[in-house]
Amino acid sequence: MNRPHRVLTWHVHGSYLYYLSQARAEFYLPVKAGRPEGYGGRSGPFPWPPNVHEVPASQVRNLDFDCVLYQSRRNYEIDQYELLSPAQRALPRIFLEHDPPRDEPAGTRHVVDDPNVLLVHVTAFNELMWDSGRTPTYIIEHGVFDPGLVYRGDLDRGITVVNNIRSRGRRLGSDVFDRIALRLPVDLVGIGAAEAGGLGEVPHGQLPAFIGRYRFFFNPIRYTSLGLAVCEAMMAGLPIIGLATTEMVTVVRNGESGYLDTRLDRLVEAMRTLLEDPAEARRLGECARRDALERFNIQRFARDWEDAFTRVIGRSPPVLAGAVSGGAR
Repeated sequence: MNRPHRVLTWHVHGSYLYYLSQARAEFYLPVKAGRPEGYGGRSGPFPWPPNVHEVPASQVRNLDFDCVLYQSRRNYEIDQYELLSPAQRALPRIFLEHDPPRDEPAGTRHVVDDPNVLLVHVTAFNELMWDSGRTPTYIIEHGVFDPGLVYRGDLDRGITVVNNIRSRGRRLGSDVFDRIALRLPVDLVGIGAAEAGGLGEVPHGQLPAFIGRYRFFFNPIRYTSLGLAVCEAMMAGLPIIGLATTEMVTVVRNGESGYLDTRLDRLVEAMRTLLEDPAEARRLGECARRDALERFNIQRFARDWEDAFTRVIGRSPPVLAGAVSGGAR
């Protein structure tokens, strides 16, 4: 197939969707009046490229697609039956799982249990933890844009980027951030940050230059997928401080690109070292950037997604009988 694949999907995670739009495909996003969750289309602070199209939800069943990309349980259990025709529901299907299991980390069965659906995980940790049943799996690690080495580190402070940290509570490390902020100068940005005593939201396109002024990036998250904000901070050249949990332990190398630990006192010690030694912070940040350029570059990410679409769209059903893996490690 020489033309780009035509993919129906939903606006579930704006930053991820923006990076996904860099793949060679035509993406169609259903929209509804008032743009409720999942139906925001080309909304948000992103310069959407011309391969991202809005389509009224009521018109979806009248269009031709090559693939349906589900991104949430609601998409899979409810939206497809409201929007899609029977023929569209039989199209090649991918389910993009953004998160690790919430309830029981090692024993939760994924909502998709179908050998003819490809289940894409954004980290190897997620793929390891979910019970995927009969569903074949594929790993596509994050990819982010390279803003260049924007790190200056001239502010003797740390920076944390988490959206809605208060409402998402302990899982996203709201209490961890508070405990660290009582002892060290650390600022918070993101959606809902102002209500949490932080600085507020910074537009996505301005974020690399904004965080580049800070000495280090602190990630307080206990349990989630690897945050795009971590990848973006590494790409900007910031050293990373965070908890030694989930996929983070494969991303940050202690003493080389930052510091990870499960003991907050040790993280405080590492942050104080960086506040007192800007040259050491710069050294770690330069290493973090090199790692990000190799592992999280947008070109690799786009190729992995193009490969996933080709695998699913070009397959006969038995091709997906077993699990497959992909992405850069």
